[in-house]
Amino acid sequence: MKITDVTLTLFAWDDIPATSYGAHTGKFSGASKLGLLKIVTDQGLAGHAFLGSAFFPADSDGGSLIRVLKPLLLGQDPLQRERLYQAMWKRVRTTTVRSIGAVDVALWDIAGQAAGLPIHNLLGTYRDKVPAYMSSAVLASPAAYAEEALHYKAQSLVAYKIHPPQAWREDIRVCEAVRKAVGDDYLLMLDAAWSYDYPAALRVGLAAQELGYYWYEDPLADNDIYNYLELRRHLHIPIMATEYPAGGLDSFTPWVKERATDYLRGDVAVKGGITGLMKVAHLAEAFHLNFEVHHGGNSLNNVANLHVIMALKNTEFFEVLLPAESQKYGLVQDIVIDAQGMVHAPTGPGLGAQIDFALIERKKLAVLA
Repeated sequence: MKITDVTLTLFAWDDIPATSYGAHTGKFSGASKLGLLKIVTDQGLAGHAFLGSAFFPADSDGGSLIRVLKPLLLGQDPLQRERLYQAMWKRVRTTTVRSIGAVDVALWDIAGQAAGLPIHNLLGTYRDKVPAYMSSAVLASPAAYAEEALHYKAQSLVAYKIHPPQAWREDIRVCEAVRKAVGDDYLLMLDAAWSYDYPAALRVGLAAQELGYYWYEDPLADNDIYNYLELRRHLHIPIMATEYPAGGLDSFTPWVKERATDYLRGDVAVKGGITGLMKVAHLAEAFHLNFEVHHGGNSLNNVANLHVIMALKNTEFFEVLLPAESQKYGLVQDIVIDAQGMVHAPTGPGLGAQIDFALIERKKLAVLA
């Protein structure tokens, strides 16, 4: 089997509501562009992936995917994923990790179709369902967070994660209000999204710890290993880092070596696809660390993330980022949470997702080839 063509169809994502997850996204709304990557083979199989998100349009990465990665792929055997993965990483200075991730997801889609199996079966299935947790946007008040958390607790969601306003006094008030609303036994997490200096991170961490939060995510700048080490010396609440920077397996080495985080973290978009995610998850397992999979930025990335989760022992949850209108687009049927708050393994071959090709055709803006 050989790769005969690689294309990226850009299509419009309209009516995105005003949303923010912190300073790293700002407040975004209106329209963005997603890209449907298609890798075609000479045996009639085609692998797909989505590129882009509601706040990061696909044309920001798409040009380098076609210019740099397509020539590496044409004429190659799509089942030789590790060789192609290594070749793509050698070009990371001229393309992007998100582009590498999209290509890798599409190659796994081809492999699953060729085998007639879901990707998680090829990886080695560990489970067939996983509990979902809801992950907030930045909301207007402590009361708004408390109301949202109560709503999802009533729907049997196992946990709720806060993206706070990113002002430490207000963030503590949000944590207190949500804990008071949901009671002492409900799982809560705090994701500060790299917003604090060390003194503020310690103050908020002590408050979250006292309130019984389950983990404390990304309180400091993404590469601030020095202060992460100091923070861990003064807190016993588990700390989660390494979602960023975008990078390969070796970017995790100093975090593990220095014991600067209690969890490793990533998703197919920012860690180079399914291949990269599995490498990191197994690295974490070697040190008895959990690897929690981050939201993938678009609907098809989340399906790819879900396949990885189904093949891992050392992960607990599936993240659902709110609001849905800023996260779910381009599939006929998106991932479903059942009445018990669980997400189930895909069953179709490859990614097993039903892409809304009719919508993509209606909203098509350009084809990069």
